[in-house]
Formats: sequence, structure tokens, C-alpha cells
Amino acid sequence: MSRLLPEEYPRVLVVGGAAFSRTSGTGITLSNLFAGWPRDRLAQLYTEDREPTTDVCASFAHVGQEIAPVEHHLIRLRRWTQRSERVTATGGARANGTVRMDQDPGPVRAWLRKELTAFFDLTPIRPPAHLRDWVRAQQPQVVYATLGSIRMMRLALMAARECDVPLVPHFMDDWATTLYAQGQVLGLPRQAVRRELRAVLRQSSYGLGISGPMAREYERRYRLPFAAFGNCVDAEDFAVPGHPVPPRPDGAAIELVYVGGLHLGRWRSLRRIGEAMDQLAGEGVAARLTVHMPQQDVARYGGHLADLAAVRLGRSLSSTEVAAVLRGADVLVHVESFAEDNRAYTRYSLSTKIPQYLAAGRPVLGFGPVELASMAHLREADAGVVVGVDDPVTLSRELARLCQEAGLRERLGRQGLAFAVRHHRSDQVALRLAEVLGEAARRSIGPPSAPRAEPPTRSLTHVVR
Repeated sequence: MSRLLPEEYPRVLVVGGAAFSRTSGTGITLSNLFAGWPRDRLAQLYTEDREPTTDVCASFAHVGQEIAPVEHHLIRLRRWTQRSERVTATGGARANGTVRMDQDPGPVRAWLRKELTAFFDLTPIRPPAHLRDWVRAQQPQVVYATLGSIRMMRLALMAARECDVPLVPHFMDDWATTLYAQGQVLGLPRQAVRRELRAVLRQSSYGLGISGPMAREYERRYRLPFAAFGNCVDAEDFAVPGHPVPPRPDGAAIELVYVGGLHLGRWRSLRRIGEAMDQLAGEGVAARLTVHMPQQDVARYGGHLADLAAVRLGRSLSSTEVAAVLRGADVLVHVESFAEDNRAYTRYSLSTKIPQYLAAGRPVLGFGPVELASMAHLREADAGVVVGVDDPVTLSRELARLCQEAGLRERLGRQGLAFAVRHHRSDQVALRLAEVLGEAARRSIGPPSAPRAEPPTRSLTHVVR
């Protein structure tokens, strides 16, 4: 693949919730996908309350609640009344008994939060004139957007229409099928999702999916050309081919490592692995699982793993520390939830860490529903052992095999590294993205055929692998 001259890169306006960063999953993915681009060919409009990094992009505009007047004024009113209540209750002193909003909510509060989230997402946005002026001043040839909510679809559409350029949506998970599918706010938000998604597709000339299965399914479903782009890895973070992990001394525990969040039910699958390891310890298989999770997950999920003898809660890692930690493991662990609602949401997703795992040159234990794209990716790379059923016997057997067979671990790690070199190097992926977005900028936009009906929700048959 030939290199592009700086002026051959399309001018791209990136629109989404996450900013370019080295801390959040989406921020890392964006930074890696656009690594090496001329910075003057990129600009970003984002909504999260986070300072972006400027190594990839230099031009930013941040918008928050102020573009959604209903939410903005209701939340301001709520904060004012909360302050008044605290002052009244304490005679001017700070209330020690105030309920913290980051505590695990009860079922009523959890339901209310979901309803309010859907209601606020449904309310109109009013981008100010100076924001529209800034968008036009960037002179993009294409708008790339990560979307994921009604508001983000409306914001991306505003930007693309303001500049009269094609939109390229990048789907990171199957939110198009699952968002507000539980009938929140009398079903009105779900109707708005479908309506705004149709508008997005009418403004689009190309689409991107996080995985190959997603790109193929969305191309069929939405009748647009789709390409697959997930996270990629800097060349310096790749393991050196031909340098396997040194063998452990006789009797030393095999080191398993998990890096990532425990949300979406992943903690339950990790607990299953920990229970299997505790059982194997009684059979003479020495192994330890170290879990490195984000700091905000420690209080929420750490207690679910703390009683397992074979599990150690490691410290939270910065993005610059991850590669070295992965290379120091014997086996890397990727998990997904077997719960029906979670597997529907993640069925086409490819976790940010999977390319990092493969680039580390270590074998991977994948534990999650067999039909998920993440498990299919590990099988395609032939980089690990995938347990696609929630069966303790199968999990224990495959876990013991990985721990006891050093030759198997070496072979799987070598194959995963070779696959990552071919498919996940950031310089190669960023160049391919530039070519795809350049083609998208040249393609005409127009209303595609109506999207095909969403597949019905149904129980999925487990297949033992």
C-alpha cells in the first residue's frame, strides 16, 4: 500500500461523544485510527467532559448540555433545589447523609435513570450560531461520526448538512438495534432512533463497522458499502517475533492477565474463570489471574472477585503501561457476558483490547458466547482457546490445557502476533482509513433503500467449540 502525500488525505470533521485521548476505549481507538494523519486535515466536535489530547488533531470544539435546552435547564433547576435542600436540612452546614449518585441504584432508581436518559436524549438540540460557524470554517470533505444516541445523530447530521458533505457513521456496537428497545418513555425514543438513523443513512455515502461481521451485516441491512475498522496498535507496542515468554520455573504459577472494564456483565464471566482456577488449584494446576480494571470499576465490581483465591486485583493501568503488562503474562483473558441483553448489544463488537492482546504475542483465553464477533476474531487469528458456552466443565478443561501445555501457548501467541502484524498495525490501518474516507468524500450521497427490518430478538443456540 503506497503512502499518501499530506494533501491527498481528505479533510475530516470527527463528530462523537469521545474526544481524542489515551484514556477511554473510544478515545484510544480514534487516536490510533487517525495516527499519522496531517493534523491540519482533522478537526473534532465532541461532547464528553474531558480534555482531548493534541498529538493527532489540533482543532477542537466542545459542546455540552447547553445545546439541549430542556435537559440543561431541568438539571440546573435540580441542582439548585438540591443545594437548597442541603442548606435547609443542615442549617447551612454540609449534609453528611446525602445519597451519592454513584452508588449502585435500587431497581426503582435504575428504572428512573433509564427513563430520564431516554427522555433527555429525545429532547431537541439547538446548536448555537458560533458552533455552526466553526463547523463550516473547518471545510471538511467528509464528516466521520461515532454516534450511539439520538443526540449524536442529530449533531452529526447538523455538521454534514451545514457543510453539504457526506456522512460516514462508524458503528462500535449494535446500538442501532438495541438502543431504547425496552420501550422507554412510551416507545417514543425508539421511534426517534429509527427516524434519525434513516436520516443518517440518507446523508451517508459509506459506513464503517467495528468488525468484519458487523460490516457484512450492516451492508446487507442498510444497503450502503461498509468496511471494517477497529482499534489498531502502534508498531512500538508489538512484541518482537521469535521472543516467546521465558518458561516459568517448575511449580511457579501460570500468570493470566485481564485488562479492561467489568461492565456489561463481564465481571460474572471473570468470576466463572476465577472459580474454575480455584478448582484446578485443588487438582495441582497452579495459576493466578490478575485483573487490571479502570479505577471507577474497583468499588463497583471488585467485591465480586475479592473472595477468589486465584484472583488478584491489580492496579489500574495507564495506556502507556498496557503493552508491557500484556507481554509479561503467560495467558491473556478476554470475556463477554452470556446474558441475553448483553450478548445482543455486543454481538458485532470487537473490544479495543483484542488487537493489543494479539500484538503482545501471548495466547488468549476467550470466554463468551460463541456467536460474538470478538470470539470469531480470536478464532480467525488462531490465537487462543475460545470457550463459547457457559459450561464450567468445558471452561476448566480448556483452562487446564492452556496452563499445562507450554508448546500450545507458544504456538498460539506466535500465530496471534503474525495476525496482528497483518491486520492491526496503526500505520497500515490509518492509511487504509484515509483511502476509504477519501472514496467516501468522492461518492454521491442520496437516499438509499429503506433499511431492512431489524432481526427479531430470539434465543441463540449455543455451539460448543
